[in-house]
Amino acid sequence: NEISNKIKEVVNNSPLGDAEKNLHALLKSAFTKMELVTREEFDVQAEVLRNTREKLSQLEAKLAELESLQKHQ
Repeated sequence: NEISNKIKEVVNNSPLGDAEKNLHALLKSAFTKMELVTREEFDVQAEVLRNTREKLSQLEAKLAELESLQKHQ
């Protein structure tokens, strides 16, 4: 652990550590500009869409039933 910590310390204090931080910031900025969403946000929206489609199917079936009843009157 001591060697690992020392290596991390050296890397963080070297130009390599700065490059890593800069690359991370650059990638984060690029992803923000691309309007990407997290997997969690995607999953939430996918669930909302599934629920909406299910409700739409139910409403279409109810409408068809009501239209059928109206034709027979």
